[in-house]
Amino acid sequence: MSGVTLITMTATPSLWVGNASGFYGDRLSAVHEMLTEGPVDVLTGDYLAELTMAILGRDQLADPARGYARTFLRQMHDSLALILERRVKVVTNAGGLNPQGLADRLTELAESLGFDPRIAYVTGDDLLHRAEELGLDGPLTANAYLGAFGIAACLDAGADIVVTGRVTDASLTVGPAISHFGWTREDLDALAGATAAGHVIECGAQATGGNYAFADDLLREGYDLDRPGFPVAEIHADGSAVITKHPGTGGAVTTGTVTAQLVYEIAGARYPGPDVTTRLDTVRLEQQGPDRVRLYGVRGEAPPPDLKVGLTGLTGFRNEVDLLITGLDARDKAALAERQLRAALARRRPEELRFEFVPAADPHGDTQDAATARLRVTARDHDPAVVGRSFGAAAVELALSGYAGFHLTAPPRDARPDGVIASHAFVPAAEVEHTAILPDGDRLVIVPPETTRPLEEVPEPPLPPPLPEGPVREVPLGLVLGARSGDKGADANLGVWARDDGGWRWLAHRLTVDLLRELLPETADLKVTRHLLPHLRAANFWIEGVLAPGTARREGLDPQAKGLGEWLRARRLPLPVSLLAAPAPAPGPPVTVRPEKAPPAEPDLRNAQGGGTVGSDRPSTPGEARP
Repeated sequence: MSGVTLITMTATPSLWVGNASGFYGDRLSAVHEMLTEGPVDVLTGDYLAELTMAILGRDQLADPARGYARTFLRQMHDSLALILERRVKVVTNAGGLNPQGLADRLTELAESLGFDPRIAYVTGDDLLHRAEELGLDGPLTANAYLGAFGIAACLDAGADIVVTGRVTDASLTVGPAISHFGWTREDLDALAGATAAGHVIECGAQATGGNYAFADDLLREGYDLDRPGFPVAEIHADGSAVITKHPGTGGAVTTGTVTAQLVYEIAGARYPGPDVTTRLDTVRLEQQGPDRVRLYGVRGEAPPPDLKVGLTGLTGFRNEVDLLITGLDARDKAALAERQLRAALARRRPEELRFEFVPAADPHGDTQDAATARLRVTARDHDPAVVGRSFGAAAVELALSGYAGFHLTAPPRDARPDGVIASHAFVPAAEVEHTAILPDGDRLVIVPPETTRPLEEVPEPPLPPPLPEGPVREVPLGLVLGARSGDKGADANLGVWARDDGGWRWLAHRLTVDLLRELLPETADLKVTRHLLPHLRAANFWIEGVLAPGTARREGLDPQAKGLGEWLRARRLPLPVSLLAAPAPAPGPPVTVRPEKAPPAEPDLRNAQGGGTVGSDRPSTPGEARP
């Protein structure tokens, strides 16, 4: 079997783009599920995050031939036959730091299986070799966020599979739409609409009820959240879209689940990208029925003149040792252990030495485990030898000379790389050679946009009328507001939304930056900016430095701020009683029997050359057989 050798894009009513991966480590079976549970024209896979780039960078330090998401090859091994049989196009950023390497391995895999797909890749994002020239200060990885027109060029040239390095997450969706509908750089509103749709589906099941703040509401309405399906965006020629999922799959698609994803990992109302700046304050949502949310009205502006460059670096090496302390006088025992260990390490003291005491659940408890406290000792240094086995050995040497009942959780071990520092820089788009390597090997340089617009903040819009005065009750904020949060280097975003107009009126007037600082003491001394999104009844708080020095290096249990929104929702404060009534239920899940799988599509003979199109006319309901 061979893949399609020529594609002619035609302006069919919609292009169905499904997503099968939101991060490196997402559900391995999702590719096969998306191919068998309903039709899609294009299947995307997002594997990259700031932390992932550093992981891939460490992989390349060990083996320069690596640097890509290796799980993608396993998925293609299991599903390549279906992909080619059903003429589904695959677009993925699994190439990471080595898109050519992944494309080469994919070609070898296909040949071993007896297939001959047309494979293309996009490159030019890796700027590590130019870091000094560009003033990027010696990072582990340095990658510009490329746009969607390189992907579109590969599809225009007949690619069945397009592998990229670092492109914006939404570009995986926008590129196929550009190719399918024939958009140009002047079609800013259409590009912005597709960008918003791509942003919704890029994180997989987060758009279909995963990680959803109001999960209990969905469960009460009859939705099954045990295994949410992955999302599909039905994109139209004007850039509007319907966010949905395949019938019979778990999860839910509601205006709430879509809003939660729209406010995730954003800064202000202007969402800048390499092809378009998307005005998130113009996004409108409409529930069209069970598991169908229309996304429309999105306005686009010319993109900024510079491309964002993601930088990662390692902060050195670390090691830990846990001392267990049982019974009486635990804090005094911990203080003795700290003095002894500091003295033992005096001749070769690590750059950073941290002692953290965790009290016992109950020093007089019924079990020894309950009566045992823990002293965690963390050492960091740029020299792995300083915090290697000799560090753990110093703790072991205290075994017969320390506190009563001295014991450890594990023997000494080698140091390991410490956390990741992620940051951003900006370079002129003209400095980056965005290049599409087409299936026949030709190289096509993608010219940056001629028209650009410096990024500016959107002034705060007029506020809705405040709620009238009335009785209040002290309850958790999460009874009224949903939230979702995430990391951007040393900063974090915290998106908050209301389910109804009353909640929005309270949010807009009362949940100010000052109140947020009171509710979240970690932010008290930080710069916090609030951006309102009235059409979504939402606000985004951009919190600078809360994760300093950077992703996965911050001390604490949540170095990527994934739980920050839920921490806010757990805070108690007086809320109007009028907001605490049960909200009107969203449209419930369809009560239908799971449909039989659609048979493979018959060859599309509309091309004189016999090739198919990326999109084709669709029935009104997803999951029906292709025409």
